[in-house]
Amino acid sequence: MASTISSRLLLIPLLASFYVVVCVAGNFNQDFQITWGDGRAKILNNDNLLTLSLDKASGSGFQSNNEYLFGKIDMQLKLVPGNSAGTVTAYYLSSKGSTWDEIDFEFLGNLSGDPYILHTNVFSQGKGNREQQFYLWFDPTADFHTYSILWNSQRIVFSVDGTPIREFKNMESIGVPFPKNQPMRIYSSLWNADNWATRGGLIKTDWSKAPFTSSYRNFNDDNACVWNGGKSSCKSNSPSSASWQSQEVDSTGQQRLRWVQKNYMIYNYCADKNRFPQGLPLECTHS
Repeated sequence: MASTISSRLLLIPLLASFYVVVCVAGNFNQDFQITWGDGRAKILNNDNLLTLSLDKASGSGFQSNNEYLFGKIDMQLKLVPGNSAGTVTAYYLSSKGSTWDEIDFEFLGNLSGDPYILHTNVFSQGKGNREQQFYLWFDPTADFHTYSILWNSQRIVFSVDGTPIREFKNMESIGVPFPKNQPMRIYSSLWNADNWATRGGLIKTDWSKAPFTSSYRNFNDDNACVWNGGKSSCKSNSPSSASWQSQEVDSTGQQRLRWVQKNYMIYNYCADKNRFPQGLPLECTHS
């Protein structure tokens, strides 16, 4: 694995030219509320930094005050450094109820020196099982990096530092449910998942390394549609709303997407025929 990762890192200069990250400082006290952790989550630096921590007793988490129905949402994260095996930092959009929708980033911890795994998933009407996993082309614990979700009525695009890594298209025309009717909040948590997170649960959390800490900054929902009282902040006839409803991954973005999937994707449910012996999901055969 080490030699494979080293060879992939040689491609970093190519990717570095693909994006420019614009940092927009958010106010975590205004935008979010800490939901659990008994003091393990903290808002610091004049409300511009939020940290989650995990120890043997508990993890911690927060959620957005707003609900959203479409738009683009950015957050910068710096993940647990060192030996983070067994830990999971989850950052996702989700609705409530038995037929919930959800759009997931999950960062699976590692032994020191091994790469983090970025786990993605899309739930629609309570059904998920659409996992794609990636290595990252940088050390996500050394500095902050921007993780973005673009969500409109036609597609969901996961991006890292402006580079698309996954696109999930609306294929309702062939019977695949798509998240488009339920407003979702932003959630994040740091928790212990050593029964599965690292090498399928073979590597357990080393509590002597606790507390484990993930950090967040520069939240940006300026291009998202806030849902309040049954109404959207984006007017259906406004230019900005129209652009979000129709935005696609352009040709340059498609090249970046293929580059990441070729070099860094390590699991794709659409290629797992053993998991789906009766046939791959419909979206896999039509994508």
